[in-house]
Amino acid sequence: MIIGKTLLLARTALCAVFVFAICESANAQSSGKANIPSKPVIQQVSSGGRVIQIDSNGLKRLLKPNGKPLLVNFWATWCDPCREEFPDIVKLDRAYKGRLDIITISLDDIEDIDTTVPKFLRAQKAEMPAYLLRTPDESAAIQMVAADWSGSLPLTVLYTARGARAYLRMGKIRLEKITPEIEKLLGPATR
Repeated sequence: MIIGKTLLLARTALCAVFVFAICESANAQSSGKANIPSKPVIQQVSSGGRVIQIDSNGLKRLLKPNGKPLLVNFWATWCDPCREEFPDIVKLDRAYKGRLDIITISLDDIEDIDTTVPKFLRAQKAEMPAYLLRTPDESAAIQMVAADWSGSLPLTVLYTARGARAYLRMGKIRLEKITPEIEKLLGPATR
């Protein structure tokens, strides 16, 4: 019981640090001190994986499908449910490769773009494009994704090939729920 309370306190502290960092970034941005690029910056990782930094403009571009249905998963390495569900995201990517675009967007700290995030992705054998969102206005980014999203993680959104939201799951996905939604979008001709 003490371990459970300790973990809960640790998670609460991590969340508070995350909120503080976002607020500090916003304050720096409004004072002109922050340097957030308008175009994504590609960061290479030594073992072949890569994580691309994006801002709000990059997020907006990513949420537009390229002629195929699109699944977007928001996650972070410090989020236990995110880590637990990630193997299922990898399974979906392998099962629907070429028919469904899947991207992951990490909400980890920017300092983790070359360390913690790519290390986790390599351990999961993740091959889908991976991004790390850094924005001074978290609320605007949340609203861009889904007005009914509180910002909690994980979040998975499935878009039609035309960009309409077809499915949204706050919390861990369940393959038995999301697979039929994907199949509806792909139709019988692509199986």
